[in-house]
Amino acid sequence: MINVALPKGRLGEKVYGMFAAAGYECPSILENNRKLIFENADAGVRYFWVKPSDVAIYVERGAADIGMAGKDILLEYAPDVYELLDLNVGRCRMAVAAKRDFRDDTEKTLRVATKFTIIARRYYAGLGRDIDIIHLNGSIELAPILGLSDVIVDIVETGKTLLENNLEPLETIVPISARLIANKASFKFNSDAIEAIARGLKGQVKDYD
Repeated sequence: MINVALPKGRLGEKVYGMFAAAGYECPSILENNRKLIFENADAGVRYFWVKPSDVAIYVERGAADIGMAGKDILLEYAPDVYELLDLNVGRCRMAVAAKRDFRDDTEKTLRVATKFTIIARRYYAGLGRDIDIIHLNGSIELAPILGLSDVIVDIVETGKTLLENNLEPLETIVPISARLIANKASFKFNSDAIEAIARGLKGQVKDYD
């Protein structure tokens, strides 16, 4: 039985749809109940829902054999897992954004508000830019509006929130999408089953321009 950690929410439901289409359906997961674990013994899979940011922890620690995690999580926390497949869903980008009238004064330390501190540090280190990281957990867009920071580093999907708050994206750091990840020990001992699932999912991946 392969344990699968699915992220709660629309993305997880979309990914489950890919599993189902690949032959790993589990109808009970769609029922309105409070069950935490759902399994299909015939297909050899057991699913459970977890907070998106926790999927990589469950997989890394071996509570799940495989799971779906955003590339942002993998870059920020660097869990010790295998990345098997880009599912090409949940697509967005990690970007630098600022007020529309922002002009970078390279003589000053750049104040950067973000919850993705490792990604931000790595990006600006590559540019040789001196920065002051301000770690925030939510409402990142407020930081430059209230003068707390010069720029923000955050996930941008449509850019609508930025636009409505007189902000604009300046640079894309990295594209983001959901990835199929595997526990290293599980992959070693259950490689045939996990690779079969990966092949099935690959057949459900849609190409985008």
